[in-house]
Amino acid sequence: MKSLKLLVTLSLASLAAYPAMAHEAKSDGTKSTAPHQHQQPMNMFGGPTYHGEPALAVTVALIEAGGGAENFSFAKALVHMLGEETVNQEVAKLTKQYSKEEVNTFLVGMDAAVNYAIKHVTKMGIELPEAADLNGQELAATLVKAGTTPDGTFWSGYLFDKALSNKIHNLVMIDINANEGYQADKISHKILNQAMYDVAQALGMKEVKLADLH
Repeated sequence: MKSLKLLVTLSLASLAAYPAMAHEAKSDGTKSTAPHQHQQPMNMFGGPTYHGEPALAVTVALIEAGGGAENFSFAKALVHMLGEETVNQEVAKLTKQYSKEEVNTFLVGMDAAVNYAIKHVTKMGIELPEAADLNGQELAATLVKAGTTPDGTFWSGYLFDKALSNKIHNLVMIDINANEGYQADKISHKILNQAMYDVAQALGMKEVKLADLH
């Protein structure tokens, strides 16, 4: 897996981060007391942004678990991490909770994100590291931890920022919104929030909280 080969993790993610609004001026010229002045920028579909170094070795491990950059399948990566029986149960649960159409949009969206990420990684000439030595449930737990914000909530956008970098995450989101559409992007984030929360609970990570968007 060369340079770019495996960039996108589930990739899929929350696009353009928008800055928190500063206090608004009242009609009398004073500042509003709204508690947003020092609020951290948020990802498009919720949760704080992450601007540190991306965990590319973990991303590479995820891509390899899904069949590699050429034939990546998020569903296959899930089976690798959790086992076919558990994945089938989770897909059935998500289908009942949302719909077959939305779950399909989610899985197709995750796969599509890989292609967009590879495009940007190639263009940027980014050299990817060897895959982290993570397999099965250990890889799943690492992804949950990567997407868990300081307040203990798992957010898709936070995971994507860490997996790809906030910059590439946003570029991928722009592609998804332009080609698959805003609603498809939102559905992917929404269901990933729920799915990774479910994974956390199954792995005994009971402290992980469910995002508002789910």
